[in-house]
Amino acid sequence: MQARDFSAGLKAGTSIAIGYFPIALTFGLLAKTTGLTILEATAMSIFVFAGAAQYISLSLIASGVSPTVIVLNTFIVNIRHFLMTASLNEKMEPDSKWKKALYAFGVTDETFSILATGKGNRIPTAFAAGVILIAYGSWVTFTAVGHRVGASLPLFLQAAMSIALYAMFVGLLVPSMRGNRKVVMLALTAALFNSFFYFTGLLATGWAILVATLASSIFIEIVYARKGKS
Repeated sequence: MQARDFSAGLKAGTSIAIGYFPIALTFGLLAKTTGLTILEATAMSIFVFAGAAQYISLSLIASGVSPTVIVLNTFIVNIRHFLMTASLNEKMEPDSKWKKALYAFGVTDETFSILATGKGNRIPTAFAAGVILIAYGSWVTFTAVGHRVGASLPLFLQAAMSIALYAMFVGLLVPSMRGNRKVVMLALTAALFNSFFYFTGLLATGWAILVATLASSIFIEIVYARKGKS
């Protein structure tokens, strides 16, 4: 039964692995142009395994931000994982805590979407392990491949790839803004806060992003809470 569930998990996670291919490849390439070694880039994917946080970390590393601020920004970006894993825990079959800790590490937006909607009322641990293992393996492997590919690119192309990092963020943001006024307001408010902190010199780059993220989130939630009461 466990072998069958694990095999089903691998099959279900194949679509994630394929989807991670271009994103992880691009991350590895950008990590190379940012100045990370192949060991450092691959280690980030091994120990962090969070696409958005890793991309943000690259921009902060390029700006010379301190490791403490990078860790804090990663925490804020990934804080939604507390809710995701708490919700998922209600659907998972009872198991030992160390096993739950292992697959909790592998919960991303993509793996959560498959686990939260599959396998009936109780999700077998073996199924979750299959989904997460193939997704995780794909992300780590293609990070290393992307870095290796980046190392063979001409220097002028490596320098030009630095703009791809910002293009990636725009590509992630624009689709979520379509038809969603709240996301549009949140993005604009965060941009205004960050610009204010940056141009006034009140906060360094990393702290400006961190404070702008928190301040804009709180501000928009207050605005919508008041709208709901009126």
